[in-house]
Amino acid sequence: MSRQLVRVDGRQLHVSNLEKVLFPEVSFTKAQVIDYYVRIAPVLLPHLSGRPVTFTRWPDGVEGQAFFEKNSARHAPDWVRKVTVPSPGSSRGRETLDMVVLETVADLAWAANLAALELHVPQWQVGSRLQPALPDLLVLDLDPGPDAGILECCEVADRLRERLVDDGLDPVVKTSGSKGMQVYAPIRVTDREHPSRYAKALAQQLSAETPDRVVWRMEKVLRPGKVLIDWSQNNPAKTTVAPYSLRARPDATVSAPIGWDEVEAVLDGADPGLLRFRTEDVLARVEDYGDLFDIAGAQRAVLPPA
Repeated sequence: MSRQLVRVDGRQLHVSNLEKVLFPEVSFTKAQVIDYYVRIAPVLLPHLSGRPVTFTRWPDGVEGQAFFEKNSARHAPDWVRKVTVPSPGSSRGRETLDMVVLETVADLAWAANLAALELHVPQWQVGSRLQPALPDLLVLDLDPGPDAGILECCEVADRLRERLVDDGLDPVVKTSGSKGMQVYAPIRVTDREHPSRYAKALAQQLSAETPDRVVWRMEKVLRPGKVLIDWSQNNPAKTTVAPYSLRARPDATVSAPIGWDEVEAVLDGADPGLLRFRTEDVLARVEDYGDLFDIAGAQRAVLPPA
């Protein structure tokens, strides 16, 4: 349980409490959290590149108290990249935030040692002038209400894929690691509010077509048996859990990229539970299939007018 000095990717790093169990239901320790992030780094880091990270920290494990941390640079070693970005409206009393950008295996090990179980990033990168660049990703967050689940999310995701492809986009999909899914597409825009307008219009269209299955408004009373298409995640002030991030769920699940063939398999009758992945599952999938969310260097399509 003592503090130790280790070397990760050429950097010296102090780690502590490695035997602390952070996921009691599955006896998953801090040492295993660090090990996972080190091993998943080759596919995770491209999706964090240039994006300031918001941590969700659980110092006493997932059964304890958690907190979001954006203003994280004060904790960071000298070798972790730090950026100062405008503060979103939700951060009281500050005009700027000093955040970190995780770029190396050692960076991930440092974050994991803080019990930063979840890594959340915006849909934009820091530009050459160290200011938020225009959004380069569109995200449609599918959140099932009571009496809905992954099957219903797969139905909506498949419909969204068809619309996005018709609009010239190249969508990919991942599980949220919790109860929902997220559909992404790499984009090019000239207006940072354009993705929100486009996503909202798309959500409204699907809701109008099938009001018994899809909802675009946030009110919980509207959501039983339906899937919310949360278009608001495209707000430049918001973040979404990164691909391959752990989730603070009792069984230590991961927000895992999946193939569209896996979505179709669920629609054809496969067990939706097959789309719930833990760390070893995800590491094995990467070994077998590579990065199913390989959009870091993808051709970004012009987002159609909203």
